[in-house]
Amino acid sequence: MTVSAEEFMRRFLLHVLPPGFVRIRYYGLLANGQHRRKLQRCRELLAVATVEAPPPTEDWATRLKRLTGQDVQRCPVCGQGQLVPRRAVTAAEAWLFSAALTWPTASVWERVN
Repeated sequence: MTVSAEEFMRRFLLHVLPPGFVRIRYYGLLANGQHRRKLQRCRELLAVATVEAPPPTEDWATRLKRLTGQDVQRCPVCGQGQLVPRRAVTAAEAWLFSAALTWPTASVWERVN
């Protein structure tokens, strides 16, 4: 399909909002605040049975170990100790920890200096 430049611009500008307007991403049946209730009502009107998801039988750590073989509860250094969560880690602490794992070792620093 080929359109003229004027027709292309006309169609393109149909998607541009006038000044002062704000685009709403989700509205109607799938609006975030009411989507569960409205979808349930649609199922009732269409006489469609609601299928409930079965409860998970394993936690995320067990599923990760089963799928990837990676045990997140084992110590990444020695591979024998078991890690037990003590408190929640902030995003800044997690970033600092991940950055510390990628920093050069002391022997590299000695060679550079």
